[in-house]
Amino acid sequence: MNAGKLDFDREAFLAQHWQRKPLLIRNAIADFASPLPADELAGLALEEDIESRIIEHCDGQWRLHHGPFTAGDFQRDNPWTLLVQAVDHYIPLVAELRKLVDFLPQWRLDDVMVSYAVDGGSVGPHYDNYDVFLLQGEGERHWQLGQSCDSRSPLLPHDELRILREFNCREEYLLGPGDVLYVPPGVAHWGVARGECTTFSIGFRAPRINDMVSRWADSLLEQIDPDVFYSDSDVEAAARAGEIRPRDLERVRAQVRAALETNSDNHWFGALVTEPRYDCSLDDEALSQARTLLAEGPALLTLAPAARVAWQQEEAGVMVFCNGEAALFGAAVLDCLPALCGTGRLEGATLASSVARADTAKLLDYLLETGGIDVE
Repeated sequence: MNAGKLDFDREAFLAQHWQRKPLLIRNAIADFASPLPADELAGLALEEDIESRIIEHCDGQWRLHHGPFTAGDFQRDNPWTLLVQAVDHYIPLVAELRKLVDFLPQWRLDDVMVSYAVDGGSVGPHYDNYDVFLLQGEGERHWQLGQSCDSRSPLLPHDELRILREFNCREEYLLGPGDVLYVPPGVAHWGVARGECTTFSIGFRAPRINDMVSRWADSLLEQIDPDVFYSDSDVEAAARAGEIRPRDLERVRAQVRAALETNSDNHWFGALVTEPRYDCSLDDEALSQARTLLAEGPALLTLAPAARVAWQQEEAGVMVFCNGEAALFGAAVLDCLPALCGTGRLEGATLASSVARADTAKLLDYLLETGGIDVE
């Protein structure tokens, strides 16, 4: 299956909808054929190392079950939905769906979750803190869109599920194969299967502001001399014992602001947004074998399915981030790095040249060691 491109106006979408309001794209992929049958999705849910869940609605209650599952777990009397996370890490044809949204920053993309539901199956009314493109695979699903939500929105009592206590439907659509519904963060949505169906959820990640502040502060603290202390050489005589005066606080704020303006790198951000959700590392034996193959001249080099790779160009060179790690390389790596990130592979003359040159060979070894690439 060739996912191609979404059939819609990208510029208008970015200007009017991204992170603002939902958008329905009818027949976004013409003649779309699901790249993953329901039985194969169920097979993934049997695997120990693959994250999967079943949500069922029984006697007015929402129940959550965690995988791995057995074949018997798919025999239920109540409406239920199977969700399998990061299917793009295991099924190349599902990974192709990521190209549908390649006009968005690659480091924002999280994974492709796939769900299967029996007639009436649903995960309940909820909202997410991330953007998602809901691509309908087999069958039909009825979607309702509701109110804007945040952490103050009331939820039903449940230790793990975040089901909204109240849902106010404002729009509703019936999606068939190839239709796409974009839902921005915080918008309540509720999908219910009409007959058996599968849905591909292309999700995006966004770092929490408190995590960004924490990482930035840690980076900044590494640059600040610990032997520099608060100073008040212009202090005024104290009139009342024990008082912290407004002028004292002004002096404190001024010195803190000066410290915050200390030059520090911004590499913490690339490391944060490329941190993997799942382990990508190779054991020592596998790494040694891959290095040998890389040195001998592989026929093909691909980005590892679960790898997260990003880069930023600086005066000193190119800082490359891979699975939460960071390393600086010369500008010459730009001869192959954007191509690798864009197509997910290097081969032929480009690969041969990259392996032969010291600067790009160093980059490839770094990506190999950090679990960013596979060699064949």
